[in-house]
Amino acid sequence: MENRSFSRMGRTVGAIGLGAWQLGADWGEVSEADAHATLQAAVDAGVTFIDTADAYGDGRSEQIIGSFIKDKPQITVATKMGRRVAQVPGNYTLDNFRAWTDRSRANLGVEMLDLVQLHCPPTPVFSNQATYDALDTLVQEKRIRAYGVSVERVDEALAAMARPGLASVQIIFNAFRLKPLEQVLPTARQAGIGIIARVPLASGLLSGRYDEHTTFAADDHRNFNRHGESFDVGETFSGVDFQVGLEAVRRLRPLVPDGATMAQFALRWILDQPGVTVTIPGARNPEQARANAAAADLAPLSEETLAEVRNVYDELIRPQVHNRW
Repeated sequence: MENRSFSRMGRTVGAIGLGAWQLGADWGEVSEADAHATLQAAVDAGVTFIDTADAYGDGRSEQIIGSFIKDKPQITVATKMGRRVAQVPGNYTLDNFRAWTDRSRANLGVEMLDLVQLHCPPTPVFSNQATYDALDTLVQEKRIRAYGVSVERVDEALAAMARPGLASVQIIFNAFRLKPLEQVLPTARQAGIGIIARVPLASGLLSGRYDEHTTFAADDHRNFNRHGESFDVGETFSGVDFQVGLEAVRRLRPLVPDGATMAQFALRWILDQPGVTVTIPGARNPEQARANAAAADLAPLSEETLAEVRNVYDELIRPQVHNRW
C-alpha cells in the first residue's frame, strides 16, 4: 500500500482507507462479527486509516472500531462530530465540542482522538473564528491531536482552509464530482492540508454492480434519501440521478484495465489526482475491503483515460452536480 503524508498531523497513512459509516447504520444491517472481519481484512491489506463519526449508528460504528483497535497503534482513526444535534450554528460551541469529543473518546476507548472533523455543519460555522478557537482549545487540552472539516460545498472547504490550524478537509470527490479539482485540491497541496476523498464510489454507482432492476433495503440511504429526504442529497449517489449514473458507468466501463474491477478503476482515478491524501471507500465484508485496497496496486491511468473520464463527466454529470456543491 502506498503511503501518503498528512503534513499537518505529522503522520502518513495508506492511500486507501476505510469509511465506516456502513458499520454503524444506514446501509442495511452489518453484524458486529462481520464488521470486525471487514476491519481485519482491510488492515491486513494495508489500510491504516479508518474514518467514522459519532452519528453513525449513534456511536455504534465508533464502538466497534474502538474494540478493534485496542492493540493496533498503527491505525489512525478519524471521527466526526456535530450531526447529533439540531443543525444550527449556535450548537457549535466549545462546551458542546468537549462533550462530543469526550463521548467519542469513550466510544473509541482512547485518551486522545487522532483527528476530529466537523461533520458538515451549517455553512456559517466555517467562517466563524470562534469555531477554530474552540477546536484549538481541544488540541491544547489534549482531547484531540488534530482537527479538520467534512464539507458539502467547495466554498466551505476554501473558507476552512484559510485557518492555520486546519489539518484536513473531507470532501465528496470521485469521477462524478470533479469540481474539487479546480480550487480545493490545488489549495490543499500548497498549504499542506490533507484531502480525504469521501463517497469515492458514488454510493456504489461507480462499482458497476447496479442496474435498472437494483433495489435497496428500507434502511439503506440509497432508498430513503435518494431525493434528499433525510440529509443532503449529494451524499447519496453523489447527487447524480440513478439512471444517468448507470449510463455514465456504461460509458466508463471500457476504460477499466484488464484484470481490474470497475470499483478499482474508480478508486485508482482518485489516487491519480494530485492533492489527494487518502480515499475512504466503505466495505460491508472482507472481500470488498480487500478488493478496495488492491486498487492501490493498479498502474496510474493514462492521460487518454483521464481525458475520457472528464468527457463523460462533462456530457452527462456536469449539468446535474457541478454548480450545486
